[in-house]
Amino acid sequence: MPGIKDRIAVAGVGATRFTEHWEKDQEDLLVEAVDEACRDAGIERSDIQAIWAGVYYHTTGMGGAAAVDPLRMYGVPATRVENFCASGMDAFRNACFAVAAGVYDIVLACGVEKITDSGSRGLPNVREGLHPFLPAPSAPAMFAMAATRAFEVHGWNKEDLARVAVKNHANGEKHPKAHFRRAITMDDAMNAPIIAYPLGRFDSCAVSDGASAVIVTTPAVAKTLTHKDDYVLAKANGLSVYTANPMYKPSFDYLGFPATQAAAKMAYEEAGVTDPFEQISLAEVHDCFTITELLNYEDLGFCKKGEGANFVRDGLANADGPLPVNPSGGLKSFGHPIGATGCRMIGEVTRQLQGRAEGVQVRDPELGLAHNLGGPGAVCSVTILGRQ
Repeated sequence: MPGIKDRIAVAGVGATRFTEHWEKDQEDLLVEAVDEACRDAGIERSDIQAIWAGVYYHTTGMGGAAAVDPLRMYGVPATRVENFCASGMDAFRNACFAVAAGVYDIVLACGVEKITDSGSRGLPNVREGLHPFLPAPSAPAMFAMAATRAFEVHGWNKEDLARVAVKNHANGEKHPKAHFRRAITMDDAMNAPIIAYPLGRFDSCAVSDGASAVIVTTPAVAKTLTHKDDYVLAKANGLSVYTANPMYKPSFDYLGFPATQAAAKMAYEEAGVTDPFEQISLAEVHDCFTITELLNYEDLGFCKKGEGANFVRDGLANADGPLPVNPSGGLKSFGHPIGATGCRMIGEVTRQLQGRAEGVQVRDPELGLAHNLGGPGAVCSVTILGRQ
């Protein structure tokens, strides 16, 4: 199978600031992000031939109309993509496959979520697919089980979690579109109120509103647009889906996520990556909780099992380290408007590869990785992008 390697170009990216947008609704946010992506690519909305929009909550939007109505692009093929927290990156995946199939020349992948209007503390719960009688666990409660398990088996502790939060907030302080632009100390992280033991306030990403957009095309078309000399190529996308109820699966040990391991394997094989630590220049990974980022290091093959805490402790994931992880500040600094996060990550990696990051710029990147993990570790999408 030919796959998408070097057959897809990212021609333009856009994103709103991720924050509490009390004065804007989801339509305002999507229009802002899409128009920025169109300006970045040097195209008009009328040049877009099809749309895939990542939207998780029905309160944000339903069907393809969630994108077509705000953009006033009536009659254009449009599809709402929902795949837990990987919805936005799955929208990008569908857009890439449509262009690679030769059906379209220029398409839009985008995502939006308006959560703060819901009035809920934390993410609003959904009942679909959950146990019919037992209460739905909160996201912090689900990922706290991974932390306590890693403490028991690997000997990790709260200081190991805190180092992730301090690193990512130091990066996010410099990004103009981050929700939280403030550095924190180890004491801040260690002494923060507990949300679900051992995860405290600074171990958990926040609820935010936001939108993001990516213009997807072919390399031939990209050569005629604004970024004709520095467009970015898709090298691979891997998507893997496991059970949405890992807590009922006896073999699930909470020491990693099989969906990430499988998606990474697919992506590395297509991109020709055999040593991720040596070949990947930077990564934007799903740090919904600090423990998730530590386990991501291992699942993505950046280090061996049990060495995730050492990876951040030794500075290997720092912005000036050998494999910068979340130089944007990650979900810890941006929050997580679910449908929007995946395309934001694609935009961050694209800008890094073009040397025009809006926050911290890493040095001379060649290959960048973006990683979304959805639900209780049920869905993972891994995208690898590279310079021409």
